Amino acid sequence: MTTEPTRLAAGTPAPGFTMPDQDGKPVSLSDFSGKKVILYFYPAAMTPGCTTQACDFRDQLGSLQSEGYVVLGVSRDTPEKLTKFREQEALTFPLLSDPDHEVHEGYGAWGEKNLYGKQVVGVIRSTFVIDEAGTIVLPLYAVKATGHVASLRKKLGLS
Repeated sequence: MTTEPTRLAAGTPAPGFTMPDQDGKPVSLSDFSGKKVILYFYPAAMTPGCTTQACDFRDQLGSLQSEGYVVLGVSRDTPEKLTKFREQEALTFPLLSDPDHEVHEGYGAWGEKNLYGKQVVGVIRSTFVIDEAGTIVLPLYAVKATGHVASLRKKLGLS
């Protein structure tokens, strides 16, 4: 049995969601209506690749915000673990908890992948840029943690 995820394409409406953030407060995509959103899915807080990626977003957050972007990170971690991750790495953007991977699945960020030469089912590191109207303008699947934010900035035409 394969669990090939459904991939979202540019121009499709971003699936709505409500998930708790690191403080347990519900956060919905609709909270950011009228804003550009960078929504990224990562496998697990406090792991090397995910820490690198989160810190890159943290370090570039000011310049992304100056271009009108909001950054939201999503993982299967509990809000408690996300709080520790946020504090440990001084992250300054919301981290959202999706333990049953329902939102991951809606975005095609959950499914079969190759991990160290083995086929496994899990989180597919993915990033979605959503415009002010809630439309996906840039879906990126199976991204690399290292250098991802620089690559994303380039794709968005940001210097």
